Amino acid sequence: MKIFVKLKGWFLSFFREGFLYHYSSLEFRAKLLAAMIAIDKKIDECEEKILQEIASQIYKNNEARVYVLINTTKEYVDKVIQKNGLDLNELILEIDKDLKKVKRFYKKINIQQLEKFLECSKDNEEKQITQKHVLEFLQNQIDEHNKSNV
Repeated sequence: MKIFVKLKGWFLSFFREGFLYHYSSLEFRAKLLAAMIAIDKKIDECEEKILQEIASQIYKNNEARVYVLINTTKEYVDKVIQKNGLDLNELILEIDKDLKKVKRFYKKINIQQLEKFLECSKDNEEKQITQKHVLEFLQNQIDEHNKSNV
């Protein structure tokens, strides 16, 4: 049964735009997660564990979507690491553009979940400072959105 879930996840990951319901929401979440991970140009074991935990919380009863979210996040991280048309600043700009285009994405930002990645950077002050800046940016976006919709 597990092999079927992995095959389904791989298939959905490869063809996500055509076969996944609300794939743009999943892509947005992957960008958020990648922005917290890609800062030091690698995914360590701690981040891998937290990524799995968050993906499982978001898609509680859908292992295939968990798999797709994890793989999509890793694709974004790899693009940043390899400087393959994307760096961290450009990724943040994409998140900003997505928020301006699709207002419901504000509800997809879960600061408490993203803060879990700070635990992985406790021994790397520079990385933690950058992660906190990313979190501040996201919180400011949420606050501005909430003010304009009161």
